[in-house]
Amino acid sequence: MHSTKKNLQVLHEDNHIIVVNKRAGDLTQGDKTGDKTLSDAVKEYIKEKYNKPSNVFLGTVHRLDRPTTGIVIYARTSKALERLNKMLRDKSIKKTYWAIVQNQPEKPTDTLINYLKKNPKNNKSSVFNKEIEGSKKAILEYKTLKQLNHYWLLEIDLKTGRHHQIRAQLSNINSIIKGDLKYGAKRSNKDGSIHLHARKIEFTHPVSKLPLKIIAPTPDDPIWNACL
Repeated sequence: MHSTKKNLQVLHEDNHIIVVNKRAGDLTQGDKTGDKTLSDAVKEYIKEKYNKPSNVFLGTVHRLDRPTTGIVIYARTSKALERLNKMLRDKSIKKTYWAIVQNQPEKPTDTLINYLKKNPKNNKSSVFNKEIEGSKKAILEYKTLKQLNHYWLLEIDLKTGRHHQIRAQLSNINSIIKGDLKYGAKRSNKDGSIHLHARKIEFTHPVSKLPLKIIAPTPDDPIWNACL
């Protein structure tokens, strides 16, 4: 991939962090497929832009599932990485997601509290109403923003960051994310995406201490465009 700049949508960039808008199919971090990752593309971009001859430091702060789109933060210095990791643990990075779902939730707004258990064999999380061995508590708040022709747009405020949390918890209330075959959608999206987008992130810059609010444009498709 030579045209790194063209394929990468950088939302914010400074000496310590770089925030990009991930496309569906991009891998945030290497996995068993061995496919090229988004972090590789970001490193290439930094190398090209700043004429860096040697290896570029880049720390992955958090991940997004492969079919999901939206905001990913990378750290450009070890100091920023350390502080951002701590902020994640302290839950001081506020993440807001948008999801397009097949069925209207019973309540227009609600807080979902469940226990999720990941099954590594099928890379899927099961939802339980009470704690079982090996499960982790999962909390999210959602509100319905818009009704589309056959779908509903939900805004999700994630309180915990569990494996496939939004996908599993919404599927559990029968509001399945469009295109998400793994969690019960009837058909997939042509490009292999699901209609889940990391829309907004708010946090204090790890070094300058200035407040940051970053919004990622939604993918250009008719259903997302109908939400705007």
